[in-house]
Amino acid sequence: MSDLFDLTDRVAVITGSSRGIGRAIAEEMAARGARVVISSRKQKSCEEVAEAINAEHGEGSAIAVAASISDKAALEDLVNRTCDQLGPIDILVCNAGSNPYYGSMDGIDDEAFRKILDNNVLSNHWLIQMTLPDMRARKDGAIIIVSSIGGLRGSTTIGAYNISKAADFQLVRNYALEAGPDNIRVNAIAPGVVKTDFAKALWENPKLHEATAAATPLKRLGEPRDIAGAAVYLASPAGAWMTGQMMVVDGGMTTGIGGVF
Repeated sequence: MSDLFDLTDRVAVITGSSRGIGRAIAEEMAARGARVVISSRKQKSCEEVAEAINAEHGEGSAIAVAASISDKAALEDLVNRTCDQLGPIDILVCNAGSNPYYGSMDGIDDEAFRKILDNNVLSNHWLIQMTLPDMRARKDGAIIIVSSIGGLRGSTTIGAYNISKAADFQLVRNYALEAGPDNIRVNAIAPGVVKTDFAKALWENPKLHEATAAATPLKRLGEPRDIAGAAVYLASPAGAWMTGQMMVVDGGMTTGIGGVF
């Protein structure tokens, strides 16, 4: 019987993978045989993660290609270098994002709002456009956008970020419809509060950490590896009949027990 979670020799590009959720996804995919591309803004940080993965899983398990998600040319270079070094991309994980603004929507300036939408929505659209042709030619592929439960609710402090994450859900639905006939699956993961540098404001303070954890039935915050398993599922044969969906992984926070944002 074949392993439903086998990713042997699949080429996976994971943005924002020098730390946090992206790194955990890269590590778990490499553990299941994928050849992973570590990408974030700084080449040195990417190389450190790639070296650690190669040391654990064998040389050639990972390469490092730095790219800023705000730079379309850099993303094109990421895709081209991946194809040159490893071959066509089988799995795309759009994990990188940003949130430069905290406060009410009526106070955000155009530059900050555009940056959020560009980095969290438009960059994902670019990468999907760039990887689809090869996936269509092979009639196979898996695309995953790491969104947020923020896209399911309003907020008085991160409203613009939440809007961008809600847009990602619709991006997934649309691309799932367009790419499905070519056996390409497009899904999103919506994490709750995960203990990463990106979400430090919601857990670094002990009192806020306790309040945030109390808002989940499991009474704890997420760890990056909690999200990595969902990504492996969506990228592997186990997720072969799932597309256009949003997988919530939040410790139960959205069940209605209450929350901090």
